[in-house]
Amino acid sequence: MRTVRHALVVAVAAATALVPATTATAAPADLAAVTSSLGPDRTAGAHLDAGRLVVNVTDHAAAAAVRAAGGQARLVTRSTRHLDRVRTALDTGAPGTALALDPAANQVVVTADDSVPADRLARLRSAAEDTGGAARVDRAAGTFAPLISGGDAIYGGGYRCSLGFNVRSGGTYYFLTAGHCTDSATAWFADSGQRTRLGDRTGSSFPGNDYGIVRYTNTSVAISGTVGGTDITAAADPVVGQSVTRRGSTTGTHSGTVTALDVTVHYSGGGTVRGMIQTTVCAEPGDSGGPLYDRGTALGLTSGGSGDCRRGGTTFYQPVTEALAKYGVSVF
Repeated sequence: MRTVRHALVVAVAAATALVPATTATAAPADLAAVTSSLGPDRTAGAHLDAGRLVVNVTDHAAAAAVRAAGGQARLVTRSTRHLDRVRTALDTGAPGTALALDPAANQVVVTADDSVPADRLARLRSAAEDTGGAARVDRAAGTFAPLISGGDAIYGGGYRCSLGFNVRSGGTYYFLTAGHCTDSATAWFADSGQRTRLGDRTGSSFPGNDYGIVRYTNTSVAISGTVGGTDITAAADPVVGQSVTRRGSTTGTHSGTVTALDVTVHYSGGGTVRGMIQTTVCAEPGDSGGPLYDRGTALGLTSGGSGDCRRGGTTFYQPVTEALAKYGVSVF
């Protein structure tokens, strides 16, 4: 790992039944392969329960396949395909709403922020009630918005964001951050006066996704593959129920839990993102682009959310694996 030489270097920063598992311990990759082979009509997501990965299935044969792989299976009444149809039917594209699958409850969850007016909220709740228990509507304090503001950390286009993960392709080094940040500027700096240039944007994707990449051009800046002193050595997709940590330039380091995956978010200020990670970790403007991780594993980039770090809130993250694959880079 390289050491930090520059004072302004940013560190990378329904009814259910539980089916007993065998005594074997399944590797996540093994269970992912089994779940993929069973398909969306016979499975309904997975979540952590008391530290164990539980896979939802819709029939006993599928449960046997999960057990054979060393996993814990749970019989549920609604498959992923069923819940996806419900989510599609409920998604009106209304600003201030987020739609996700809750594997623990075997439901679709529509979360509405404070910008959603009472009449629209009533229509959402009525539509959820018509699904026969397949959906529910939750409320989130504040408004869902990309977390960007003026301040201090990485700067571009008059905005402050947070560096996500330092990455590389061969001997060329980059950093990842949020796409709604990199959309605002080509050049990125380590100081608000924009005297210490870090590098130039080489890719950006927002809305739809929320990731961007900046290539380092300043050879006087030493590049560290750490987040808050933790070496980042791998990247992965999280699991519902997993404990995670987020680091940002506004609020520092905070922890929470993954509550949903593959979330569609319609930000109140405009812009829809899909495939997001939803968590209980707080965040505030300026934390955008910062890293979400679990010990040495990179998981996501801060996209947006509601609330703050005094009251708490709901936050959304771009899965980092998608950005790594898109740009052909890796953590180090």
